[in-house]
Amino acid sequence: MDHPQAQQGKVDEHVFLIGRPPLGEFLAFITTQAVGGNAISQGMLAAEWRKANDHLRKLEIDEAGWADNPEIKAVPGAQEPLAKEVHADPMFQRSFQVVPTDIGIVQLDRLIVFQKSINLKYVQSLQAGLGRKPSEDDIFRFCLSVKHPHPPVRVVQTNLNSFTFISPSNDFRFVEPRLWGSTDFVNYVPYGPVTGVLGLVLGYGSNFVTALQAENRLVLINGSHRAYALREMGITQIPCLIQHISRREELEVVISGEVSQKPDLFLKAARPPLLKDYFDPELRKQVQVAGKDRMVKITFGVETTDIPAT
Repeated sequence: MDHPQAQQGKVDEHVFLIGRPPLGEFLAFITTQAVGGNAISQGMLAAEWRKANDHLRKLEIDEAGWADNPEIKAVPGAQEPLAKEVHADPMFQRSFQVVPTDIGIVQLDRLIVFQKSINLKYVQSLQAGLGRKPSEDDIFRFCLSVKHPHPPVRVVQTNLNSFTFISPSNDFRFVEPRLWGSTDFVNYVPYGPVTGVLGLVLGYGSNFVTALQAENRLVLINGSHRAYALREMGITQIPCLIQHISRREELEVVISGEVSQKPDLFLKAARPPLLKDYFDPELRKQVQVAGKDRMVKITFGVETTDIPAT
């Protein structure tokens, strides 16, 4: 996932995809997330959704099979050194072990999406950083950089056994528990001999633009904001990590949420949600959304008991 730099108290313009079931999710988003959304007529919103849904039904006929068998091109020879940097990156090697993963050049308009909204303010910041006339190498690094971004994090100890972490990125998350040995820490001075160190790791994903290739379709699972930014700039194809899914049992290990829980919506529907839908005036609704930070709270417990010796 990308790293939008939301700021507390700020308002960002978002594009929300409308017209797809469920209607209730659209109404809830506007009511709870949009600025002043609870004052907007539910009847008016429902009518807007139905109009978009009618347009989608037409697209299901006119563009049936559009997402099937998308072309995947090989990385050009001039960019092979950049591809080798990605494959050699330790974070790539750690993050992409479960299914075969390689790099290909994909058509943006053939990518299936599951993310409902795009933060336009963040898109503008991405475009400003990339520049108006990026080279092919610039685009490659924009999509598949081995210089992993590290948004700032505020840390507050709220109790002896509780810490709160706050980041402007919605990619911030609890990563894993990890048991380290006493020799893994060079600057830590212990009170006495150390048996081990239990770590609760927080941080970010590797943040490569990534798609799943499953059942002859490509589903974009990370990098939606960068893909949107590039398409808006007139760029039609991009380099992308491609995870090859050979059976549905692999989905729940690779990605959580709607794609693994309701795969038919993306892999069997005649005309699934596509990246190009964000640019269809009949399917996009621009709304103002209050900026948010991501907060993760860690609370731990320790229990010590004497038991019979073995």
